Parts: sequence; structure tokens; C-alpha cells
Amino acid sequence: MERAYAADSSWRAKLRRRAVRLMTRKPARAPDRPLISFTFDDAPASAAVNGAQILEARGLRGSYYVCAALAGLGAATGPMADPASVKTLADAGHEIGCHTYSHLDCGQARGADAVEDVARNAETLASWGLPPPATFAYPFGDVAPEAKRALAGRFSLLRALNPGFVVGGSDLNQAPSVPIDGPFGERTALRWVDRGAGRRVWLLLCFHDVAETPSPWGCTPAALERIADRALAAGYETVTVAEGARRLAA
Repeated sequence: MERAYAADSSWRAKLRRRAVRLMTRKPARAPDRPLISFTFDDAPASAAVNGAQILEARGLRGSYYVCAALAGLGAATGPMADPASVKTLADAGHEIGCHTYSHLDCGQARGADAVEDVARNAETLASWGLPPPATFAYPFGDVAPEAKRALAGRFSLLRALNPGFVVGGSDLNQAPSVPIDGPFGERTALRWVDRGAGRRVWLLLCFHDVAETPSPWGCTPAALERIADRALAAGYETVTVAEGARRLAA
């Protein structure tokens, strides 16, 4: 994954992002209680080790969105988890979700290209001994109408990166999530946790690396610990994205 690449930020792309939210929708039911999911994009090795240990110490499990082409390679967020590490996560009860194989930008790809890349990713995960992924996360959080239509029937939930809660009527084909990155990531997470406490909402938090010296897209282990502890103290139930989607599918 080349982090020098960025999703299209032109005015045309901004209009397209607004329009696509109205298309190919899959409405959610409202949760009965506040839910939270800890998701990790691209599966950096630090997230597979430090992130998993922090969650497991609290009896929690996360959702890891793996780009198989990146496994074992270096990236701007640090070394990526290798296939054995991803299998260890699955064996411990964490969800292994699907990204695109090559970190393809679904906001600019043709629908057929997105489907091909996603299918290749799922096939590679299967070759590692993993079950078929139930949920998907758009790389860069972006998707175009054609790709959204093409992927909509393949997963129980497609996760985007537009900040917000999943509530009754939210689109599970473009589910909102809150990116937690940079120097203000912890503050952002805690603010969203506090906003949703006691409400019928599902909060999906998106992390990358979890390291003492994180990348610009990562957080420290101590920050993740404080976020998890705040959510537990606030009465959230932690679910994997697959479990949340199963409960809220209308």
C-alpha cells in the first residue's frame, strides 16, 4: 500500500460521495443497547499483536480487514501481519474481514475490477485456512456507485469511513465508522464513546497500527487501553462487525 496515494478530493468526488450514500442502501435495525466494534484496517503486525492483546485482556475481540497482497510486507503503518499471524487472530476469535486484495480504491475503480480484486482477496484468505469473510471495509473508506452495487450482495456489511453511528435506518452497505488516527485520535474516540453512551447506537472505531511510536494513522497501546476501558465503563457491549451486522440486519 502506497500511503502517498490519497482518495480523490476533487469537488466532483465530494459530490459523488454524497450521492452514493443514497444508492443501493441496506437499512439497519436500531440496536437494543449501545454497541461498539474495534476494527483494524490493513492488519499491521502491531495491531495483530498489541491491539489483540489489549482486547483479549478485557475479554473482547476485534475485526481485522486484511489486504492479502500486503501480508508480511512493510508499509507506512509498519510491517504487516503475515498469514500465520492472521490465522492466529482468527483462532483467538477475532473476525478476519475483507479489504481489497491490493488496497484498490473502490471510489475510483470500475465495479468489475473491484469485484475481481475482492474475490482474489477472499480466495487468498481461504488458502490461509480462514473462513469466508462476512464483512468488508472499503480501502480509504471510499466507494463509487458502480462498485457499491457490485459488492452489495457479497457481504453482510460494507464499512465506510464517514463518521457517525449506525442507528435505525443506517445503510449497512456503506456503514459509518470513526477513524482514530493522529495526535487527536484518542480524544476523538473518547468523544464519540461519550456521545453514544446509553443510546441505541452502534459505534465502529477504525484503527491502523498500535505502537509506542505510531504512524500518523496509528495510536499507542495506552490510548487503545483507555478507549476500551471508557467504552466498557460506559456500558457498551463489544461485538465484532460480523456479529453486529447479524443482529441489525433488517
